[in-house]
Amino acid sequence: MAGFDDSLVREFFEVNGFFVRQSRKAPMAGKRKRPEAEGEVFFHNPRTATPGERAFQLFGADLVGLGDGVAVVRDWHGQKAVTATTIRRGDFLDFIRKDACETAQEAWATLPEGEAAALIKILILPGLPSQEPARSESIRLLKEAGVDHVISLRTIVENLVQHAETPTSRESPTLALLRLLRVYDMVRTTQLELFGGSSSSSR
Repeated sequence: MAGFDDSLVREFFEVNGFFVRQSRKAPMAGKRKRPEAEGEVFFHNPRTATPGERAFQLFGADLVGLGDGVAVVRDWHGQKAVTATTIRRGDFLDFIRKDACETAQEAWATLPEGEAAALIKILILPGLPSQEPARSESIRLLKEAGVDHVISLRTIVENLVQHAETPTSRESPTLALLRLLRVYDMVRTTQLELFGGSSSSSR
C-alpha cells in the first residue's frame, strides 16, 4: 500500500491534469529494503508539453506545459533529519547534503536503462533553505545528483487545499477531508503562511 506522502503527490499531479502511475520496485541487490512509504510517482501530461526554462523549485502554476517525468517520494517527516524546527527555520542544508542527494541518486539508478534521460526528474522535499548562500548551495548539490526540479510538500498541500474548495464528481478521500476542514474553517490557504512564504494561487 502506498504511503501517505505518496498519496498526496499522486493527488497533486492528478488534480493538475496529469495521469499517474506508481512504481513499487524490488530493491536492488545489496541495497537496503525500501520502506512501504517510499516510491516513485510517474506522471504523464496528456496535453502538449511546452519546452522552456523553469525555476528549479516548482509551484502549482509551473506544471502547465510540463513534460512527462518521475517524482521521487520519501517519508521525510518520519526521519530525525526533518523536524518542526527545521521546517520553521528553513534550515535544510545539512539534510540536503546527507539525505536528499543520496536518495535522488539511488532513485535514478533504479530507473530502466534509457528511461531516465527522457524523463523530468523531480524530488519531493520538505523544502529548500530559505537564506543564501545555503539555498544556492543546496540547488547546486541537488543538480549534481541529477535532480531537475524540486517541489515542496508545502506547495503540494497548499495546492490540494485550493482544489478542495469546490466538490467534484470524482473526489478522493483526501480532497473530501480537506474540503470538510475548509467548510468548518479549520484550515485556510492563508494558514499555510505559518510554514513560510506567501500564500498565492500559483503555489
